[in-house]
Amino acid sequence: MLLHRVTLKNFGAYKDEQSLDLATRPGRPIILIGGLNGCGKTTLLDAIQLTLYGPRARTSGRGNRPYESYLKDSVNRDANPKHAHVVVEFSTTLEGQERLYRVCRSWEAYDKAVREFLEVFIDGEYDKVISENWADHIEEILPIEAASLFFFDGEKIESLADPERAAPVIESAVHSLLGVNTVEKLRTDLLALQRRQKVSEEDDETMGGIRLIEADIRKVDQQCADLNQKVASLRDSLARAEDDYSVIDVAFSKEGGDLYSRRADLEAQKEQTESTLRSVSETLATTVVAGPLPLLLLQTQLTSLREQINKEHAAADSAQVIELLNERDHMVLEMLRTLVPSQSIAAAESYLAEDRQIRAQIAAETPQVLDFPASALPQLSSLDQLLKDEAKRASELVGQARNLRERLNTLERQLAGVPDKNAIAALIEERDTARDRVTQIRSALTTLEEVLAKSRRQRQQLSLDRDRAYKRRAQKLAQTESATRIVSYTDRARETLEKFGSALLRRHISRLEVAVLDSFNRLMRKSELVRDLRIDTEKFTLTLVGPDDEQLDPSRLSAGERQLLAVALLWGLARVAGKRQPSVIDTPLGRLDSRHREQLVERYFPFASHQVLLLSTDEEIDEHLLTKLAPSIAHTYMLVHDDKRFVTTIERGYWWTTGASDVA
Repeated sequence: MLLHRVTLKNFGAYKDEQSLDLATRPGRPIILIGGLNGCGKTTLLDAIQLTLYGPRARTSGRGNRPYESYLKDSVNRDANPKHAHVVVEFSTTLEGQERLYRVCRSWEAYDKAVREFLEVFIDGEYDKVISENWADHIEEILPIEAASLFFFDGEKIESLADPERAAPVIESAVHSLLGVNTVEKLRTDLLALQRRQKVSEEDDETMGGIRLIEADIRKVDQQCADLNQKVASLRDSLARAEDDYSVIDVAFSKEGGDLYSRRADLEAQKEQTESTLRSVSETLATTVVAGPLPLLLLQTQLTSLREQINKEHAAADSAQVIELLNERDHMVLEMLRTLVPSQSIAAAESYLAEDRQIRAQIAAETPQVLDFPASALPQLSSLDQLLKDEAKRASELVGQARNLRERLNTLERQLAGVPDKNAIAALIEERDTARDRVTQIRSALTTLEEVLAKSRRQRQQLSLDRDRAYKRRAQKLAQTESATRIVSYTDRARETLEKFGSALLRRHISRLEVAVLDSFNRLMRKSELVRDLRIDTEKFTLTLVGPDDEQLDPSRLSAGERQLLAVALLWGLARVAGKRQPSVIDTPLGRLDSRHREQLVERYFPFASHQVLLLSTDEEIDEHLLTKLAPSIAHTYMLVHDDKRFVTTIERGYWWTTGASDVA
């Protein structure tokens, strides 16, 4: 079986019609579909299973709801009219001939009803017979019991990580996928053949015993029917009780019940906030009053002070150098008179005299008011940096105090909203009563389900007794040689089939042990952790054997190693089955460390099947793992979710590939 295309319209978060091309290429079996949690990866897996199996599909979102309710709730909330469909196109080989299937399952939701339609096209032509008998036809292509080995998600792997919980899956797979149930069906058919043989009408005693057993069966059947009805009624009552409790709980919250429950915590937070605010306020007051920060109010005066000091120092410097300049200028002019013409000396003499006059004027016009010592100038410069630091610190304290006051106001508002106990006493009592009712109904439902299970076991035992009675009667009252021969031969055939079934089971189990162990060792980085692996042929439990030939307790494996064991189990079952079916894997790397993820990416995904649909988050198949997986990828898609419209669209690319930058 090879999937070609999946098309969704108004299914879940997928509004309008959207398609994924799933065609693979040689050496590239993987179609990588990325999406964050809640974007619709599991919905896509559900869509494929729903299309193929309809009411029998084991979808994640159905739970215990009726099928019609599930279909109605699966229609996109904004769809108008309320119509949805899912189309799965695939090819498979039947009777030596490859056929192309197009399966379209659509439905329309009304106020109180849902109309569903199923159309199957084979090689482009509508096939009415196959459409009407699709539930039986799909069992020939991919039995629903085997589908769980090829369509699975991270939750499925989690459930199989415990070897004890894996037993039902192993049993179901061995019987349905490997053909063991066919042998058992033949034995049942032979027993039915025995029952149809003519018996003597005089065997009233034997017939009386059989009638009594059948009467007991009818009685137990009626009991089971009554118990089923009571269980259904209790489940409805439980649902209503839970809804009532939810309504009361919401009312309790609206009336401030949650705040009432948190009153002590809120008061403690208020006290802590007040204490912190006092501390910050004290620090701020100390900084403002005792420190240099008030000098910021004299910023203009400080600027004027600096300017005056600079002027006075410049005037003092000019006064000190005038006499020196006079002597220097006289020496320079005398020297120039011996070197240059007299007219040039006059210009230089005029310039130097003018310069001395300007300096003398500055010294005379600037009185020494402050007489600020030059040694104190560095201290005046450091004052600027000190004021900046103090201003920054004060600003931080003010911001912290403001946040604390806002937090204190919030806590005071919440405490003001805490209702008095007397005001919500009735709601508290009503809430407790509703919760007690839910607990009582749930307990009664558990008890009733146990009684129902006991009645079903009794029904099964009565059926076995009836089968044995029919067998004895058929053997005793076979009046003709033909009847005796049929009874004898069917017994021998059933015994042979039983032996054959046991031998076939042992053979398949042996092959499965080898395949699962080989798959596990391929995935594990600790190659010597598990030396052998055994599967019980009766209980189908999985036993691990360590390198010391002692049984290895699964608890000694890490969570990631147990998850790899679950993957190896599914992989081994698929390998032993030998059927070319696509694998759809939803978020399988949740609890694995980086090394185990690399093992799975390099050693499992490219070889899990001839076609692998891999649904992943950005944290599972990240940029590093994407580079390792890239040589095996045929297509990449992104499920982009609009959080405002609650709509998912399908786009080509992946987080770190071309065309998906807007998604990343």
